[in-house]
Amino acid sequence: MLSELAVGIAARERSRSTDLYLRGRSVFPGGVTRATIELDPQPIYMASGKGAYVQDVDGNRFLDLNNNFTTLIHGHGYPPVADAVSRLLHNGSCFSNPTHYEIALAELLVDRIPTVEQLRFVNTGTEAVMFAIKAARAYTGRPAIIRFAGCYHGSYDWAETGQNGVMVHNGVDGTTGLPGYAGAPAQSADDVIVLEFNDIEALERAVKRHADHLAAILIDPMPSRAGLLQPLPQFVARVNALAKRHGILLIADEVLNLRQGYCGASHRYGFQPDLITLGKIIGGGFPIGAIGGRADVMAVFGGDAPNPLVPQGGTFSANPVSMIAGLVAMETLTPEAFGRLELMGETLCGELRECAARLGRPFSVAGAASLFRIHPKSLLPRTYTEARMTAGQTQCMRALTRFFREQGILLPFGAAACLSTAMTERDIDQVASVFQQFLQSQHQPSWEE
Repeated sequence: MLSELAVGIAARERSRSTDLYLRGRSVFPGGVTRATIELDPQPIYMASGKGAYVQDVDGNRFLDLNNNFTTLIHGHGYPPVADAVSRLLHNGSCFSNPTHYEIALAELLVDRIPTVEQLRFVNTGTEAVMFAIKAARAYTGRPAIIRFAGCYHGSYDWAETGQNGVMVHNGVDGTTGLPGYAGAPAQSADDVIVLEFNDIEALERAVKRHADHLAAILIDPMPSRAGLLQPLPQFVARVNALAKRHGILLIADEVLNLRQGYCGASHRYGFQPDLITLGKIIGGGFPIGAIGGRADVMAVFGGDAPNPLVPQGGTFSANPVSMIAGLVAMETLTPEAFGRLELMGETLCGELRECAARLGRPFSVAGAASLFRIHPKSLLPRTYTEARMTAGQTQCMRALTRFFREQGILLPFGAAACLSTAMTERDIDQVASVFQQFLQSQHQPSWEE
């Protein structure tokens, strides 16, 4: 069966990846251990990474626009992080006691992110969102949340509800998202109101009707999985005002989007969150998550009382390896480094848009800072419904991802691509050139006719 799967990637030799996939299928359901692994038609197994490039087990080299799902903002094998972690490992990788590294990383984040006064470390973005929701419930005494269709917030039952964008319309009650997986308790959806991102009227109706029941509004400042949607200024203003007026906590999920600037995405767009969830880049390539926010809200995790309102532990939370790696990675993310990433991102998005317009092809490009996403649509989507792809558009984007891969570039399918500080102007030109080659190689698409 795998020999048939390999036909579509004959342009590059991947025999060792094929062998490893066979082995993986014997011990893993589906052959891999993450649902997000690209299987088109089989996974590519990596051997090494250096800077902006990775090399697979068959010796093929790729420019990496995935960077482990936007985590590696400095690219692969970043020497300052590698050196710091190597030195640390000789002194022990984890303890049941705290270390000074966690204080140093926390101080950096508190100093850098305007709305974070205190924080707690966990191991993943999923945990960060889960504990932020629990904190909001404990602080307000209310159970329900508002979240937005198609946005990814990890695998906590209440955070998953509605992430596939499927909504059940209930008239004046707005919409209820379906649970995120088969067999999930149906009641997990009862306290989750799912709305369209940027839909101000729906937001106002939902808050008006359910304010006394709402603990939090959970929002990704620029939803990546939902299409890398640009928040409308008037939408941002209404979110802030409604949350404040009704005593609803605003949770900004910046696990991915913290990379949008030195102070993060909420600061960039004007959101005023009470809690922020962090992850990815703050771990320097190692597992991490964090919940930060107002000191009075964060007090639910501990204080003078012997029993906190929300107990939060974790065997590997604040482990020294993640702490020192994150500290070194974040220290070198200076305003100048973010400025360079921003310029590269603006340049690339501009070149991609210009190419599509010049060739008259129905593509648009969403993006900000070091993130971008290509849409097979003439008009840039503003909501998740607008961003969802038809069968023909999905087929087109599959072809685009394959074309990039065969030209030596890893372009994520159905998610945001990202740049790293290791990239150069030549890398940017390569991405734009391959996109032009793809458009020139295709017949005029008909999916928008």
